[in-house]
Amino acid sequence: MFQSNITRTILVGVGVVLLGGCALVPASGPAAYNIDAEHSRTVPYALVKLTPETVATLGHYEPRGLAGAFPDKQVRPANLVFGIGDVVSVTIFEAAAGGLFIPTEAGVRPGNFVTIPDQTVDNDGNISVPYAGAVKAAGRTNGEIQADIVNRIKNRAIEPQVVVALSQQRTSLVSVFGEVNTPARYPAASAGALDRITDAITRAGGIKGQGFETWVMLQRGDRRATVPFANLVYEPSNNIYVQPGDRIYVYREQQKFLAFGASGQQGEFNFDAWRINLAEAVGKAGGLVDVQADPASVYLYRLEPREVAQLLGVEVDKYTGELIPVIFSINFRDPGGYFLATNVQMRNQDVLFVANSPSVDVTKFLNYLNVMMATANNGIVLGTNGIVLYNSIRALSGAGTATATTTTATTATTP
Repeated sequence: MFQSNITRTILVGVGVVLLGGCALVPASGPAAYNIDAEHSRTVPYALVKLTPETVATLGHYEPRGLAGAFPDKQVRPANLVFGIGDVVSVTIFEAAAGGLFIPTEAGVRPGNFVTIPDQTVDNDGNISVPYAGAVKAAGRTNGEIQADIVNRIKNRAIEPQVVVALSQQRTSLVSVFGEVNTPARYPAASAGALDRITDAITRAGGIKGQGFETWVMLQRGDRRATVPFANLVYEPSNNIYVQPGDRIYVYREQQKFLAFGASGQQGEFNFDAWRINLAEAVGKAGGLVDVQADPASVYLYRLEPREVAQLLGVEVDKYTGELIPVIFSINFRDPGGYFLATNVQMRNQDVLFVANSPSVDVTKFLNYLNVMMATANNGIVLGTNGIVLYNSIRALSGAGTATATTTTATTATTP
């Protein structure tokens, strides 16, 4: 009866293990067939196979840098406009003496002009000019202010001409700070200078660190965008013109990717370069583990913009938001897969996952089953030994009782 109960318990345990299957087997991530099923209970994603066509599509797409974030990327710096707080100089010329500003006794001489003392554009945005009154300066160029003053005094002065200039520029500034050698806040250059982002950083003494670990953030009004510094150098379209009021923040942060699964090493890895490709990333992570990895099941996780995902053949209508989770799959069992991998550029915070070979999961399951069977067998042996011990004790007890009874009977019959 006891042995029958043990056997029944063992059979039930084995049945549970068989029904549970690989769900009971430890793993470092999802199985390849789970990823290929394109089903997730938490985050919906699209699965895209890396082919020459999809790799070409990714190659033509550059993540939105400064050129993509700012619609005025090709607009040259406009003529500077004056602002509240700027210090302005006004000089008025007349063609002859005896006019509004040049007395008659001065005679005709070169330089018939008068310079009005420098003044600050007030909180109302005005400056004061004799005989012209309060003249609007804020938000206007020097040419516009000059024309306004001339128009106001032309009936009283002799062929007047006016020169308006900035004595101290306190608005329309450009700030460059962070990981630069000499942080600076300098007056924006005039339209002819055509300063670009790298020119502004040069004015601040250049970057402190290596180019591949340096990032540049540009804030212009309510827009903000960040790119690697090398992106400004190797992608000239992102080296856009500086506009008055721009704030440029330079900081250092390595680009990184994460590796999990059956790679040689798991963890976070630095690019140590402006760009690395997928093949280099696999190499940095220690390659594929020969006794564990499935070369046909290497995956790259990243977020792609809707327009790019659509070009890759994803049904974007099923997803919300501008960025769509995409898992790219590549087959390294195919010799050509490594050529494709060299043409896929990694991006900051990409996730690389190498799935286990199906045989690994089978081996794990069999080992797990073997442990279960060994544990059950130990229970059977222990139970059997207990029964043997129990029967031996009973036999010894029975033999002792019989001996005592015989001895008593012998004693009673003695004369």
